[in-house]
Amino acid sequence: MNKTIVAVRLIFFAICIVGSWLVCYTIQEWDRFRWLAMLIGALIGAFVILVDVLLKGFSLRGLTALTFGLAIGALAAWLVGSSPLLEQGDPQVIYLVRLALFIICSYLGAVMALRGRDEFNLVIPYVRFVPHEVDVPLVVVDTSALIDGRIARVCETHFLGAALIIPTFVLTELQNIADSPDAVKQARGRRGLEVLNELRKIKHLDIRIHQSDLTRRADIEAKLVFLAQSMRAKLLTTDYNLAKMAEFHGVQWLNLHALEKSLRPELVIGESVEVELLKPGKEEGQAVGYLADGSLVVVNNGKPFLGKRVSAEIIGVLPTAGGKMVFANLLGAADAA
Repeated sequence: MNKTIVAVRLIFFAICIVGSWLVCYTIQEWDRFRWLAMLIGALIGAFVILVDVLLKGFSLRGLTALTFGLAIGALAAWLVGSSPLLEQGDPQVIYLVRLALFIICSYLGAVMALRGRDEFNLVIPYVRFVPHEVDVPLVVVDTSALIDGRIARVCETHFLGAALIIPTFVLTELQNIADSPDAVKQARGRRGLEVLNELRKIKHLDIRIHQSDLTRRADIEAKLVFLAQSMRAKLLTTDYNLAKMAEFHGVQWLNLHALEKSLRPELVIGESVEVELLKPGKEEGQAVGYLADGSLVVVNNGKPFLGKRVSAEIIGVLPTAGGKMVFANLLGAADAA
């Protein structure tokens, strides 16, 4: 893509020089100024290319917002200029006033449109690559969800049938975390970038990068909620405070913790489980281990198997404030006795 742009710029620069030479060739009076004309053509081409370079990162959405702002400013200037306020007076003064109104109103309209270009799509929807008539569920992804990592495994299973919207300011925040001098933050940021690359490798997953900027870092949570609200999307996050803010504004949010909890298998008496015994229990001969969901398992007669993974039959389940406590008998222990 970059090589193509460079080639187009070189061709345009050459056309400016050749065009200036052709103008002098067709007008005999200018024939002796041919080299000067070619120099002027080169300067014009260089100026246009410089403007192109300075506008790097200026998106189609920004251009659409700028055009809309200029149109609104010109309309406001025309309404004021054609009002009875400027019907009488010195024509030269009236002309200068109308000219000043046009310049000032156009400038203000353009600036306000660019500052609120995210809100602009609420007034006139900007062109997207996906047609509006196609009803595609959207999910705005937060930085915490990328760092958490479970989103990649969920998407691989085809359970999440929605397009993931990742704002550019989320990518910027993730990069800043990865570049942090703090080792813990740096590891979290790199983990988020790795998860993002994993998501991009999932072929069936629809990922869209939303061009959106922030003036202050403190606006990240508010901007995420606004994007989800304006795009009628859900918000995927593991940040409890952000989730509550989204809920207050009527935005549905996807809770990975709740999803994981709902997928935990129910422990039933008589069912067998596999658990690694880590330490002795309180009673004689008992050993303790933990299941994948954090449930504490107390295995009778399991003390001789400390440090090993065993199968046990559940004989009781006791709900506690910290989770579930499971009591089990070592399979085969009764027969051995």
